[in-house]
Amino acid sequence: MTDTTDPGSRTSASAQGLQRIIISVDAMGGDRGPAAVVAGLSKSARKNKHIGFILHGHAAELEPLVSKRPELRGICEVRNAEGVVTMDDKPAQIMRTGKNTSMWSAIDCVKNGEAEVVVSSGNTGALMAMAMLRLRKLPGVSRPAIAVFWPSQNPMGFNIMLDGGADIRADEMDLLQYALMGASYARNGHGIQRPRVGLLNVGTEEHKGRAEIKAAAELIAEAAPVAHFDYIGFVEGGDLLSDRVDVIVTDGFTGNVALKTGEGTAKMVNEALKEAFLATPLSRIAALLATTSLRRLKKRMDPRNSNGGVFLGLNGTVVKSHGSADATGFSAAIKLAFDLAQSGFNEKLAARVAYTPGDTQDTPALIENKASGKE
Repeated sequence: MTDTTDPGSRTSASAQGLQRIIISVDAMGGDRGPAAVVAGLSKSARKNKHIGFILHGHAAELEPLVSKRPELRGICEVRNAEGVVTMDDKPAQIMRTGKNTSMWSAIDCVKNGEAEVVVSSGNTGALMAMAMLRLRKLPGVSRPAIAVFWPSQNPMGFNIMLDGGADIRADEMDLLQYALMGASYARNGHGIQRPRVGLLNVGTEEHKGRAEIKAAAELIAEAAPVAHFDYIGFVEGGDLLSDRVDVIVTDGFTGNVALKTGEGTAKMVNEALKEAFLATPLSRIAALLATTSLRRLKKRMDPRNSNGGVFLGLNGTVVKSHGSADATGFSAAIKLAFDLAQSGFNEKLAARVAYTPGDTQDTPALIENKASGKE
């Protein structure tokens, strides 16, 4: 283990009333390697003076990368971990052999209270399996979920959808918990004070959908007044991009298929636009005239700016960066992790999922949060 942090850095920040928030980072999981991860940390450190990192992976590879970044001096500790979880590794296999990996080490930092949040670009299934084993589920949570962003017409620029693929199954109680967790995430992570929650279905009519979806609709409608969100009913695939909903609830199978379909469609549209604008001399001129508008569109639709899925329902906050994220994308995931830690999100989430069907008043935990102005 190599400690490149200043021993007085946390004390100094605290003494000034600026408590440094420590992020635990798995440096070895992404497609682009540790260089992209360290570059992302560097971008974050330049923008945020109240952040620190514990970086896990091959110390011999990481230390030279960190030493070249003066903005990381004194705020980034490197911890050696020889093992690496690859994208091809099966979660069951990793659970038996993964204790010496960078991913396991990064999660343990949160478990041990050394860091507030863990961020990884690694294998999603392995990350969820390890996080569930080391951090455990929140009381009352049956199945954790992955909350992901969808570009939308909302003022925030995105909608939140869960589950994005943590578990392919979900019954009505699971979908209720997803609604509660998604509403809490929207409120405490993104400042949407009264989130609008919709349940993804094959139609908006009440008689449509599987039995568990119809049952979930009743439970979510019952929970909405107590949990302080607005249930707008069933939504369809077209609403994923709309401004009529903030949180979209679905099972992990449907959510992951929708997510991958959206990513593929965006890539196809991007390639089609390039082809169209380069087709003729006149179209090249049109592209030149539209440069400013195209740049604005590209920035709005750039998935790097909204990179980061959050594992909801665990005793600790885990942010999953896209495996192919570059420095800009990884920096966005770090910012999300910092914002969640700063807001005390996981404690508020624990209070929110304490709701059970039939409650007619707030739980003691929720009352305490409201009294302190936290929720």
